[in-house]
Amino acid sequence: MHTSVSWKDTIVALATPQGVGAIGVIRISGPESIHYINQLFSSKNLLEQKSHTLHVGILKDEFDQPLDEVVISLFRGPRSYTGEDVVEISCHGSSFILQKVMQAITHLGARMARPGEFTQRAFLHGKMDLTQAEAVADLIASSNAASARQALHHIKGGFSKVLLQLREELIRFSALIELELDFSQEDVEFADRKELVALISHIKKHVHELLQSFQWGNVIKQGVNVAIVGKPNAGKSTLLNALLNENRAIVSDIAGTTRDTIEEVLQIDGILFRLIDTAGIREHTSDMIEQIGVEKSLQKIKEADLILYVYDVASETEADIQEMSTRLVESGAPVIYIGNKADQNHTINFSVDNNIFISAKQGAGLDELRYKMVASVQEGKVDGDTTLVTNARHVEVLQKLYAALVDVEQAAHDRVPGDLMAIDIRQCLQYLGEITGQISHEDQLDYIFSKFCIGK
Repeated sequence: MHTSVSWKDTIVALATPQGVGAIGVIRISGPESIHYINQLFSSKNLLEQKSHTLHVGILKDEFDQPLDEVVISLFRGPRSYTGEDVVEISCHGSSFILQKVMQAITHLGARMARPGEFTQRAFLHGKMDLTQAEAVADLIASSNAASARQALHHIKGGFSKVLLQLREELIRFSALIELELDFSQEDVEFADRKELVALISHIKKHVHELLQSFQWGNVIKQGVNVAIVGKPNAGKSTLLNALLNENRAIVSDIAGTTRDTIEEVLQIDGILFRLIDTAGIREHTSDMIEQIGVEKSLQKIKEADLILYVYDVASETEADIQEMSTRLVESGAPVIYIGNKADQNHTINFSVDNNIFISAKQGAGLDELRYKMVASVQEGKVDGDTTLVTNARHVEVLQKLYAALVDVEQAAHDRVPGDLMAIDIRQCLQYLGEITGQISHEDQLDYIFSKFCIGK
C-alpha cells in the first residue's frame, strides 16, 4: 500500500474468491459506503435503517438499469469489522454481475481496496492489535485443524494478553525508575533492584518459552515434513500408499523402483503431515539415476521433522538397522522404526524406542503408526490452548527483546544509575510495542498488510 492512500476513502472489493459460484459477496467500507449503496438500492432508504440488519431488493446501476436481486448487510461504525460504516452485498455469483456492481460503486466515488486494507483499517481503528490482524491472514491460509485453532486463539487475543501482561509489569518499574530521576539530587531508590531482577528473570522465562514454542508453532502452521526412508524394497512406497489409502507410488518387487522423491499430504488428528517417499538407500549402486535418488534421500533426512525408517523384518539384520539408526539419529529428528512385512511371520529382535511392526500390504499396525506419528511431534510440546508463536516477525522481535532484557538484568546487578537503566527498559517496551502494533512504522504496516488477500 502506498503512503499517499487516504484512509478517509470509501473502498470496495470482492470478498469471495474469483470465479463463478452460487453467491458472491462485495464489501464496501468507509464514510460514504451506506450513502453510495443507497443510491443504487431502490427498495428502501438505507440511510434510515439500523445497524446489523439485512435488506432484500433490486440493485441498479448508475443508469437506473437493474443489475441483480441482492441481500444488503448493513453495519454502522464503530460496530463493524473495520470500525467504519460497512456494507456487504450478497449477489448471485456471476463474474459479470459482480464486476458490473463494483463498477457502479466506483463510478459513485469509491476506489478499489488494496490487499489487506479492510483489516488494516480495523487495526487503525483499534478493533484489533497487530498480532490479531496477522492471525486473520493465518486463519485464512490455515490448511489443517491445528493451524486454524491456533490462529483463532491469536485472533481472540491469546498472544496479545500474554504480551500486555509483560508490558504492564515493565511499565510499573519503568515509572518508578523515571520517578527516581526526578529526585536525583536526593539519592533515593523507589524501584527495588532485587525485585527488578526477579521481574526481569520472570519475563525472560516467558519470552524464552515463546521463542521455544516457534518450532512447534511452525510445525502446526506449515505441517510436519516426514521422510519415509529405508533400504530398497523395504516397503516404503507400499506404506505411503497404505497411509494415503490410494496407489500414489509405484510398487514393485524390483529393488530401486523409486528413483525420485514423491511428496503427498496427510492429516491425522488435525495435524498436517507432508509425507516424502524417498529412494531406497544403499551404499553401492552402478545406476547413476538411482545414485542421484539416494543423494536426494539423504538430503530429505536432514530436512525432516520426523523420520519413518522402514525395514524388512524378513531380510534385514539387527546390525543393518543399527547402522542406519546411527545415521538417522544424527539428523536430530524423531525416528519411528517400522518393521514391515510382519505378516510373513518373521520378526526381528531389535530393541529400540519407538519400534513397531506392521504389514503395509495388509494394513496391519497402521493405526498404531498414526498414533505414534502424532505423539512424536507433540512430545514435550504444549497443548492446543497454549499460546504458540507462529510468525517469523514475532520471533525476530522477541529475540531482540530477550537480548534487551539481559542488558537490563546486567545493569541491575551492576547497580547502573537509573537514567541508564531507564533507557534499557524503554528499549524492552519498544520491542513489546512493535509486536502488538502499539509502536509501529507505516512502511512496516504496509508490508504486513500487503500479504493479505484483496477483500480482507
